[in-house]
Amino acid sequence: MRGPLTARVLLADDHAMVRHGLRLILEAQPDLQVVAEAGDSAEAVELALASNVDLAVLDVSMPGPGGLKAAREIVRRRPEIRTLMLSMHDHEEYLFEALSAGASGYVLKSAVDHDLVDACRAALRGEPFLYPGAVSALVREHVERRRDQPGREALSRRELEVVTLIADGRSGSEIAELLDVSPRTVERHRANILEKLGLRDRVEVTRYAVRRGLIEP
Repeated sequence: MRGPLTARVLLADDHAMVRHGLRLILEAQPDLQVVAEAGDSAEAVELALASNVDLAVLDVSMPGPGGLKAAREIVRRRPEIRTLMLSMHDHEEYLFEALSAGASGYVLKSAVDHDLVDACRAALRGEPFLYPGAVSALVREHVERRRDQPGREALSRRELEVVTLIADGRSGSEIAELLDVSPRTVERHRANILEKLGLRDRVEVTRYAVRRGLIEP
């Protein structure tokens, strides 16, 4: 029976057995109660918007638009609902996307037994929850941002345009056509960008663009 201080939780994962295990973990606590379950990201958004829930626990890799887009939509339309991302991926790109989507935390499925309850309570208090590896990734990201800042200042407006288009997956010929310059000019800009930023290839340019907020992850 739900008490006056019990938080209402939505669980969203495409595997029924996983949801069952998560429910057992949460409902063993007197302050947490699962009141809704979803098997895909679209259903998760629908239930979050229609139900009286305090917290949505969302799997990153659900069918449909995905857990990250579901979190972004829930936060946009019901900002009072806290969101937590669940993932089997200990990968910083997923972590940064989750935080960008407005999630209060990121929990590895391999650690739900000892992290999930703490993460839920932290999110409900309005505090972030990050596993130790995530903290390291954020520290590394901060250092890289500080390192990149002088480089960004050194880039010209046109070079920043080229960086954005490279990160958007455009080829050299496409960039030349969009900017109304020759392919040789684009290649010269690209070489200058790599030299100024100390980068090696398109992948690193794309990561730089994401960190600097030139494109969305």
